Amino acid sequence: MTTSTRGTKIPAVLVLEDGRSFRGRAYGAVGETFGEAVFSTGMTGYQETLTDPSYHRQVVVMTAPHVGNTGVNDEDDESQRIWVAGYVVRDPARVPSNWRAKRSLDEQLVAQGVVGISGIDTRALTRHLRERGAMRVGIFSGDALPDEGTMLAKVRQAPEMAGADLSAQVATKEAYVVPAVGEKRFTVAAVDLGIKGMTPQRMAERGIEVHVLPATATAEDVYAVAPDGVFFSNGPGDPATADGPVAVMREVLKRKTPLFGICFGNQILGRALGFGTFKLKYGHRGINQPVQDRTTGKVEVTAHNHGFAVDAPLDKVSDTPYGRAEVTHVCLNDNVVEGLHLLDQPAFSVQYHPEAAAGPHDAAYLFDRFVTLMEGQRA
Repeated sequence: MTTSTRGTKIPAVLVLEDGRSFRGRAYGAVGETFGEAVFSTGMTGYQETLTDPSYHRQVVVMTAPHVGNTGVNDEDDESQRIWVAGYVVRDPARVPSNWRAKRSLDEQLVAQGVVGISGIDTRALTRHLRERGAMRVGIFSGDALPDEGTMLAKVRQAPEMAGADLSAQVATKEAYVVPAVGEKRFTVAAVDLGIKGMTPQRMAERGIEVHVLPATATAEDVYAVAPDGVFFSNGPGDPATADGPVAVMREVLKRKTPLFGICFGNQILGRALGFGTFKLKYGHRGINQPVQDRTTGKVEVTAHNHGFAVDAPLDKVSDTPYGRAEVTHVCLNDNVVEGLHLLDQPAFSVQYHPEAAAGPHDAAYLFDRFVTLMEGQRA
């Protein structure tokens, strides 16, 4: 039986696939877990991070030293469960303090069987991942810890993120509807590749009835709801494996239905247009990433969670089977493509999270831009 580790000193070890290890204390469930080690730079919003399906099979390292201060509530989850494979923090809160808190973060991790580690130098670990790149990792805790050679062997046997097809594992199995708030203005078919709960809510607030469909939805499923627009969500895994969603998006582009994609959806649009995708060295994760909207010149502070990116030219308009396309948004830290749009039909995407829960609201206008496309098509 797994119990809370808060206030205990159960030993734990984190082992990276390149052999570096960190010793600390168990945090959350006791046992072992494996995944891809990534770091998130957000200083708040840990509950939304943990329940974001895009973190499936990833072990998240929090760069903020103090985590768990506000506990866990029943309102801020982005899905029905915690999706991270493991959790790494430096100084967990000893006592949560917030009027909305129902339980401690440690208790929530235990209840859902999420193995974590605390008391390690997360700054050193983050610098290591920045220099050497995201890599496989294992967390081991409890009295019967194996020797480091055995732990390293287990880590190196774990599957890699490159080539991983994960969206169907986290998406809804059955279609459901999020009704419009107030008067219904439009119907949108949203292909769930790992959608966050706030995304259909942001559309509903704009009078959109959102039909959320499984990741395995076909073009026939999409058009069965008579959509005014089609949305492709965020999600985990390697976009190079997402042949099904790419085929559906190409049918949407062929019919010239207004289209909006975020995160994984941006990568799907890139592939649908004929661009390649590639794995970033350590990815973008956090709620403080600067992105420039090249159509307006405005710089936005944005929320990110992606380890792959679209390989599209920044300095020219590209010809595609569906008309001319260009890069609309660029990350100012590393010039990674953060948005695409078509010049000859109503389709666009961004690599980051405009719903931003938790995070900045600089990019909320993108949902209004989607509404404008649907208004233009209807007119």
